[in-house]
Amino acid sequence: MISYYLLRVLIITAISFGVALAFTPFLSRILLKFKVGKNIRNDGTTPIFSSIHAAKQGTPTMAGVLVWFTVTLLIVLFWILDRAFGIQFFHVLNFLTRKETLLPLGALVGASALGLVDDMLDWLGKGHKGRGLRFRYKIFFYIAVAAIGAYWFYYKLGFRFISIPFYGRFNMGWWYIPFFVLVVIGTSFAVNETDGLDGLAGGTLLMAFLAYGLIAYLQGKYNLAVFTGAIVGALLAFLWFNIFPAKFFMGDTGSMGLGTVLAVIAFLVNGVGVLPIIGFVFVIEALSYIIQLFWRKVFRKKYFLSAPIHNHLQALGWPEARVTMRLWIIAMVFGLIGVVAQFSVVK
Repeated sequence: MISYYLLRVLIITAISFGVALAFTPFLSRILLKFKVGKNIRNDGTTPIFSSIHAAKQGTPTMAGVLVWFTVTLLIVLFWILDRAFGIQFFHVLNFLTRKETLLPLGALVGASALGLVDDMLDWLGKGHKGRGLRFRYKIFFYIAVAAIGAYWFYYKLGFRFISIPFYGRFNMGWWYIPFFVLVVIGTSFAVNETDGLDGLAGGTLLMAFLAYGLIAYLQGKYNLAVFTGAIVGALLAFLWFNIFPAKFFMGDTGSMGLGTVLAVIAFLVNGVGVLPIIGFVFVIEALSYIIQLFWRKVFRKKYFLSAPIHNHLQALGWPEARVTMRLWIIAMVFGLIGVVAQFSVVK
């Protein structure tokens, strides 16, 4: 017989999917009306990238709003209905708690809002070279968001330890704070680098949130599991329109926000030690980009035909859908490995 707690997760996931799917036509009309299209870089510095992605020019972007708006709407709405009417049905659907979901919600909204500002500046041709916020300002703002989370974890929740698979718990002391900031920033930017092909970031994020949702559920953090279920449902609706050929793109407002909250959830379940496993695709995407930058700086030539790795695979002749699907499979496999590894920690 299905448990009460699992039923809550499944109900919220289904509601989130339905709400996001219903909201999509409205969002699409707005994006098309105001011509919020993707600008493909074509200044001669990245000829392979520009050639591969030329057909995507003008495709509506900022659709990551669909995911975080849906999750925020549901968690706030059910909290209000529970408080206002005190009906058991609304109490069951209410998954806003200070201990488990308030911080992830704040991280999701804060980081997504910053990403939305960057996307809008890029769309309007404002900011640094008409491409949005300068990197130094962007990193400063995201560090500020991460620092608030680090403060909350260290001083309010008393987190000091991280769990290392097949080893045990390690006390980081006050180093937990800069480590938290580094992981959150690294994860958000790694997810942002992955958001380059139709359905790639959405699908790999879906696998990652499913994995951490399962970990949260098995740990008895049921409201957090419901929260991840809401994200999964909204991501499924987003993918309905984002798979090849994409009707719209996620944009920074989606990738940066979801990358940030993924890291926060990893810390909440003390599963940051398996984040490089569950987020393996994000790791190789980020590393390929870093290697490319290093190679060009030191050796004055490219290591990859185009970076990050999904662009390199396309440049080798792989069709876009094949690259996406194979990276989805890798994300699924490593997500399962990560869940197993999380519960292999020596007590």
